[in-house]
This record gives sequence, structure tokens and C-alpha cells, in this order.
Amino acid sequence: MDFNIEIIGLIAGAFTTASFVPQVIKTWKAKSADNLSLSMYLVMLTGVILWLIYGIYLESISMILANTVTAILVCAILFFKFRYK
Repeated sequence: MDFNIEIIGLIAGAFTTASFVPQVIKTWKAKSADNLSLSMYLVMLTGVILWLIYGIYLESISMILANTVTAILVCAILFFKFRYK
């Protein structure tokens, strides 16, 4: 795989993964996940896992890293959704 394209993938992955961080922090601090859609995050997690599998197949470090971290963040949100019910 072209190194320059992988750099773009790493940057894109960093931005899209980072977009979940504020929601995780807000939910954790507020101790409330009432306004979060359970179905949206379950569908998101499914998509992220599929992207991770695809990234592993392609041996793309950017896809593997971004989707692994995103899956962890989405799982944190789902954990809060169930914990703060």
C-alpha cells in the first residue's frame, strides 16, 4: 500500500475517532446517557467492527488503529448507556 495514502488514512482516522471523545467525556461527567440513541450506537459499533475486519484483511494500519480505538469509544458510550439507565 502506498505510504502517502496510509498517512492520509491515519489523519482521517484520527479525526473521525476523535469525534467520539467529547461524547464519551460529556456522558461520563453528566452520568447520563438518556439522550443517546442505543440503536444508533449499536449500528455504529457493527459498522466499526466490519471496517476493522476489512482493515485487517487489507493490512491497513490506519484502518486497524482508527477502528480499534473507535470501537473502544463506542463501547464506552454503550457501557454508560446501560450503566446510567
